[in-house]
Amino acid sequence: MTKTVDLRSDTVTQPTPAMRAAMAAAPLGDDVFGDDPSVNALQAKIAALLGFEAALFVPSGTQSNLCAVLSHCQRGDEYIVGQQAHCYRWEGGGAAVLGSVQPQPISHQSDGSLALTDIEAAIKPDDPHFARTRLLALENTLGGKLLPLDYVQAATTLAHSRGLACHLDGARLFNAATAQAAQTGNGEPGGDPFAQARRIARCFDSVSVCFSKGLGAPVGSALCGSAELIARARRIRKMAGGAMRQAGMLAAAASWALDHHVARLAQDHALAQRLADALQGIPELRVEPPQTNILFVDLAEVAKSRGDALIAHLKAHGVLATGLYRLRFVTHLDVDQAGIDRAAVAVRQFFSR
Repeated sequence: MTKTVDLRSDTVTQPTPAMRAAMAAAPLGDDVFGDDPSVNALQAKIAALLGFEAALFVPSGTQSNLCAVLSHCQRGDEYIVGQQAHCYRWEGGGAAVLGSVQPQPISHQSDGSLALTDIEAAIKPDDPHFARTRLLALENTLGGKLLPLDYVQAATTLAHSRGLACHLDGARLFNAATAQAAQTGNGEPGGDPFAQARRIARCFDSVSVCFSKGLGAPVGSALCGSAELIARARRIRKMAGGAMRQAGMLAAAASWALDHHVARLAQDHALAQRLADALQGIPELRVEPPQTNILFVDLAEVAKSRGDALIAHLKAHGVLATGLYRLRFVTHLDVDQAGIDRAAVAVRQFFSR
């Protein structure tokens, strides 16, 4: 039977045999008591990689962002965030529901950034009529788009100058770092994705990193920050039910991913570009050039009624994707060149009927 080409998300990855072996061999303890050696090693590793004092391993990126926002903000505070940011739009309103922290969403620019003038205008004066603005939350990548480093530096400098803390939802931080390294590489030290990840992270007071997307671990994220912030986050993780016991098996998978799966992210980016190139020239499609591992393809007006049929056609041909008028294809370590070519052929077959 031909293997399904699953392009719905990079969350669908399966642990590799080597990762499973690392999980099976992981020394374990009780992380609630703080004595799981594999969890402790992972937290120390990711904190050091990104230049922070401490880190906290949590089950999901959603919980990592929640712990961050509630650690930076108190009841009656607010955080500035983009309309399409995951920690505002796609996380069930957790900060508002569980922490009484108000989001102040603002519109994105075409490159995914938030205009500096919009950020500044959203910061409330110190007045009892208003929620207290405490935090700026950015996401990198956003929909697969890399936020330019000079923009990140300018936005966080502005926020810090106004007394705000800064949090990065870096669910795909290492995809962003890989893309940034490709821009600044050419054999120079800047081409190291770990160095680029640190350059991005140093702009922020806290950073969330997901291990279960492009890095290919089955579960888990880490929140990085100061020792004081992580102590607060640990309490919030407990309240949110995220404290796990022998979590070292999961931490071992994440640690393996950091050691072995960061360098290969460039392959995912190349495959997304290969699919984009293969879909060019189809009159019914508008292909958005990918910057990392996420490709968006818009159906032209004449084809919008065929979105459901296209998704069904792809599924019948062993290709999974998401979307209706705007299709989303995500490459990852379980997709190869042959799978990308199959997907492209299936799309072309649909529109040639």
